[in-house]
This record gives sequence, structure tokens and C-alpha cells, in this order.
Amino acid sequence: MLEKKKYKFWFATGSQSLYGDECLQVVAEHSKIMVEGLNKSGLLPFEVIWKPTLIDNASIRQLFNDANGDEKCAGVITWMHTFSPAKSWILGLQEFRKPMLHLHTQFNRRIPYGTIDMDFMNTNQSAHGDREFGHIVSRMGIERKVIAGFWEDKTVQDRIADWMITAIGIIESSHIRVLRVGDNMRNVAVTEGDKVEAHIKFGWEIDAYNITDIAEYVQQVSQGDIDALVEEYYSSYEILTEGRDEKEFRQHIAVQAGIEIGFEKFLEEKNYHAIVTNFEVLSGLNQLPGLAIQRLMEKGYGFGGEGDWKTAAMVRLMKLMTQSISNAKGTSFMEDYTYNLEPGMEGILQAHMLEVCPSIATGKIGIKVSPLSMGNREDPARLVFTSKPGKGVATSLVDLGNRFRLLINDVECLPQDTAMPKLPVASAFWRPEPNLTTGAEAWILAGGAHHTAFSYDLTSEQMGDWAASMGIEAVFIDKDTTIRNFKNELRWNSVAFR
Repeated sequence: MLEKKKYKFWFATGSQSLYGDECLQVVAEHSKIMVEGLNKSGLLPFEVIWKPTLIDNASIRQLFNDANGDEKCAGVITWMHTFSPAKSWILGLQEFRKPMLHLHTQFNRRIPYGTIDMDFMNTNQSAHGDREFGHIVSRMGIERKVIAGFWEDKTVQDRIADWMITAIGIIESSHIRVLRVGDNMRNVAVTEGDKVEAHIKFGWEIDAYNITDIAEYVQQVSQGDIDALVEEYYSSYEILTEGRDEKEFRQHIAVQAGIEIGFEKFLEEKNYHAIVTNFEVLSGLNQLPGLAIQRLMEKGYGFGGEGDWKTAAMVRLMKLMTQSISNAKGTSFMEDYTYNLEPGMEGILQAHMLEVCPSIATGKIGIKVSPLSMGNREDPARLVFTSKPGKGVATSLVDLGNRFRLLINDVECLPQDTAMPKLPVASAFWRPEPNLTTGAEAWILAGGAHHTAFSYDLTSEQMGDWAASMGIEAVFIDKDTTIRNFKNELRWNSVAFR
């Protein structure tokens, strides 16, 4: 489902003709060397494409419009090698519609003290040119990422790589289509929201279908296809019958196989990338989708429980952002369930009724069939496992009525060393930064949902950059958070984003 696109990023070098052709030749040579070095570093997830030096209004405007029209171009990296008069950039910047990184660097690391002269000064004046460029971008109110430092340094290249991942999220956001099966859970507030405004802000299309529309696809799945998928389940996972009749156990799993095949066919035919279900609306289905949704999430689909389309879209977005990361640890829909308040062991048990993505699993993944009081259907099959230990980021997109807020919390998943033999669902146990008390208080003060889109492979900075590009408020809960400062930030933001 996650089609890895071969995006590229253009490298645009600014200069002007005041210093003659010889200077421009040096500028072009230097920028080519830099692009070649960035690509050879092995640190960037996407290729950087060198573009001819921009020296006037016409060439700048043409480059930005060409970038707009190139589907493979995910953004432009700008750098002013010399002084580049900023008014030359105005029309191009006004028309540009993709992510932009302002790389504030210079070709040489060290000032050549023994030989430096005015020719060198005029040619190598990024400290001058980048400030001129930065001024006009700020005056025009254009969102961009600024990274300062020497271009060959690993820290700078790592930051460029991180920005590229965010840029993919910005580009791909407008491609996300969410399938709502029924509506959200009755009387639940946080899963509601303004779908029209979400379409305007993020580019998301959120459409509703009756559960019977998709149930028809499930009912039409052939027995042969179901049997083949059940065999795949049995060969891929540990089968945990726990005393249930094996034949009856297999029949329950077969129901989920039919749901997975039917749901996926519907999603593919209608071109949707995320799905929400609601256990109050299950007409035509024998089980609440569990194992089926977990498998679809692992393939790259977003998911939100109880009709939570905002979290479903965010899960899809974060999976898109992480698909270029080698050895990714996983991204999933998650829900806060219950606390451990034992001193020194504080944390939040994360799970859901059924639907946690196996991409975050550590160790064996099993299949269980267990009763579920919600949904009034037969016992559903589900994948059970515990999550990997490690740091990650949990996000909650909240509709405050007059604006969206993205809540971003740094968390650490801890090893689950104590068995929970009677809990038949996948789970994680994490401690929010800076600690459970402050993290929980800040989350509640900010109006954060009980659902989150969680990833081991993204950072709070990346998610904050995405929010900034979308023009929405981002609120961070991290190691530096205090409740006094956090409450003040919320007050200031209510003015800035009203």
C-alpha cells in the first residue's frame, strides 16, 4: 500500500552579475561540489538535484514554477553564495507552493587568513547574502526551515535529512483520503471535528460510507481467498488457542481474513489511504475488525478508532514520512488506558480494544481469540504483542472549534517485564516527558485526545515543522516543560492563532 515515490529536492544557488562571469563560474562550481558531496554522504534519504545559478527575477521565478509543476520535486533548498538582491526573489517566492529549506552555509569552512582579498570576500559572502534573502522571506511571512552550519558537517546533513522527511509529510498530506465507516462514537467529543477545515488546512479528504457498503465487499470474498490468507496467518504468527477448540478458533480467524480482504479491496477501489471504524456500527460484520485492521495498518494504512478521522489521517501521514527511513521501528494508532503510579515505575499503559499496529512489536506476535463486550458481536481475533523499548513521539491533532492544535509529546517506551496473561491485546508502556505528572497535566490542559498517532522514527521537531507548514498551532511537551510556562504558552497561542 505504501508506494515509495522517488522524490527529489532541488538545490537553488543565489547570486547576481555584479562581480562578472568569472565569479559566477566559481559559484556554479562550488554549488555543484556541494550537491555532489551531499548526495555522496549517504545520510540523505532523497537525491539533491543541482540547478543553474539564479541571478535575476526571471530565472528565479522560472525555477520556482518549474518546481511547482514537477511531481517528483518535493522541495527546494536555497543558498546564497554571494549577495543576491532580495527583491529579485519576490515573484518567485509568491508563486512557490512547496516546502523550502534555507541552508545558511558557505563553501569554505575556514577563513583563508593569509590570502583573503576583496575578490574572495565578494565571492564568498553567504553571511551577507543569506541575511538579505532571509529578510525578504520573513517579510513575506513565508514558512520555511532554516539550517545554519558547515555543509560537510554530519550534524548539518542529519538535519537536512530530517527536514526532507518533514517535507514529504507536507507534500503527501494533500494526497490523504480517509474512509469513515459510519460516524464517530455517539456522544464522544474529541473524535469530532471540522472536516471541511481539515480539507482546507491539510488537504485531507474525509468521506463517510455506510457500514453495509463495505460489509458487502467482505461478504463477497471467496472461500479460497479466505483459506489462503488464514494459512498465511498460521505461518506468520504464534497461534494461541488457550484451550479453545482448534476448529472453532480457526473459524474466528477466518472471519478476520474476510474482513481484511474485503476492506482492502474497498480501500483500493475507492482510493482511500486511512480508515476509521466504530464498534457501535457493525451491521453486516460478524466481528469487530481487529486482526484485519492491524494488518492493514502494517501495510501503511492509517487508522482511528471510534470514528477518529483526525488520528487516522495522522497515522497515515506519519507512516508516509517514515517509509524512507531504513530499519524503521514502527508507527501506530494508540490509546491511553491506565496509569502505573508506583514511585519510580510511573507510566501509561497504551493499548486499544484490538487495533495496534504490529510494526511496533518486539518479540513474538501471537493471535488470540477472546471475548469483547463492545460491539455485540462474536469473539474477534487479534494480534497480541508488546512494543519495542525506545524513545518516540506521540501526537494528538485537536480541533478547538476555531483552530487546530497539534499536541506533541516526547515519550519513552519501557520494557514490559511483568506479564499480563489476562490482557488479550497488544500494548505499550511509556513514560511521557518530562515525567508522568507534568506530562499528563500538560496534555489535559492542552485538550489532548485519548487517541494518539505514535512513532519511534520521527522527532518532535519534525512534527512541529509539519504543523508550522500547515499554519496551525504546535504545542510541545518535553523535558523542559513546566506547567507554569506551559499555561502561559497556551494563553499566548490563543491570541496568535485566533
